[in-house]
Amino acid sequence: MAKLLLLLFLFSFGAAPSCSTTVGVRVELSHVDSQRDLTKLDLLKRAAERVMTSGSNVQSTVDVQTQLYAGGGSFLMELAIGTPTLSYSAIMDTGSDLIWTQCQPCLRCFSQLTPLYDPSRSSTYATLPCNASQCLSLPSFTRTCAPPASDCSYDYTYGDNSSTDGVLGTETFTFGSVAVSEVAFGCSNNNNGNFDNSSGSGIVGMGRGNLSLVSQLGDGRFSYCLTSYGDNKTSPLLLGAMATLSEQAQSTPFVANPPSFPSYYYLSLHGITVGDTELPIPNTTFSMTSNGTGGLVIDSGTTVTMLVDPAYAELKRAFESQMNLSAADGSAYGYDICFAYGGEAVQVPRLVFHFEGADMDLPPENYIVVDSSVALLCVVVVRSNLTLSIFGNFQQQNMHVLYDLAGGTLSFEAAQCDQL
Repeated sequence: MAKLLLLLFLFSFGAAPSCSTTVGVRVELSHVDSQRDLTKLDLLKRAAERVMTSGSNVQSTVDVQTQLYAGGGSFLMELAIGTPTLSYSAIMDTGSDLIWTQCQPCLRCFSQLTPLYDPSRSSTYATLPCNASQCLSLPSFTRTCAPPASDCSYDYTYGDNSSTDGVLGTETFTFGSVAVSEVAFGCSNNNNGNFDNSSGSGIVGMGRGNLSLVSQLGDGRFSYCLTSYGDNKTSPLLLGAMATLSEQAQSTPFVANPPSFPSYYYLSLHGITVGDTELPIPNTTFSMTSNGTGGLVIDSGTTVTMLVDPAYAELKRAFESQMNLSAADGSAYGYDICFAYGGEAVQVPRLVFHFEGADMDLPPENYIVVDSSVALLCVVVVRSNLTLSIFGNFQQQNMHVLYDLAGGTLSFEAAQCDQL
């Protein structure tokens, strides 16, 4: 395995503040490619090739905790489905709503590390008809049935053109020791695109729509803390009253969603600083337009932050003028803010995102990657090929992030995620 260096090893940082929690149940998160013999630049190359963008019947508020781990440029959560239970993992995605897993019988399924879920073997599975409220919560262009057809079928497509087809139903899901009945989910038997066994067995949508897990559990509140890429460590995903931060956390309001994109978590980004220089970015760069395009969203399912021009062009210009290294070609890894690196200790400019009411001052390991085997140092931000900008999960490493849908805010603070 090629030796991979992060500036985390070149600089020392103080201990992250502790985060308080209340009594509840936990789920752990993990990273898929953390078990593979890939350098961090290899992982990020894979990630740069992906752009994951994309009325429940469940009882009242449920507090849940599970585990997360890193994998394939995303973070996976552990959960179980059915009666009897079948344990599996799935991508935790704040950029979409649908919860789905691969199902028997499967027409086209990607390889996964656990057995396929077979609804015929579960005593708690039920299909949903086309006129069910949960079916009507699917975007109309994804529904492939119409009342009075018996089963609610869907064709759900993501921003990288990956898609999943299947039938919407309800099932009991178990998170740690907590079982939640009648969760609406997709039983998918035809899946295409950027899925493989690093994707677990499907996706758990955590967006703002009715079908997301956070909406179905009723509290409208959750937090996650993402470990560093390559650490092979887990960290918690907390839903409900367990999701809390310390008094030192900063908060920024969500921006109201346009009707065309009801699932995303939009934030108001006022500016970006590189080193001591606030970039000369026009005020309208991260604003939403009257037709619902533009803006900036935070997305756990997108790996690398993507900025529209002119913000990206200004970011690139600032790093190239402030880094005391020669520019180099990183296009083989999908990045073009790269420098020749010979292993020497270097000082990199600080990178700060100025959100409304909150400044996120990133540590170098959240935006710099160094691979000594190819003598490259790269800034892990890319130009957006979409009409909007995305704040990805690489920039959220070792950051405890809380989504409060009822309060309309996103809060965050630095943390040592594997110790929460």
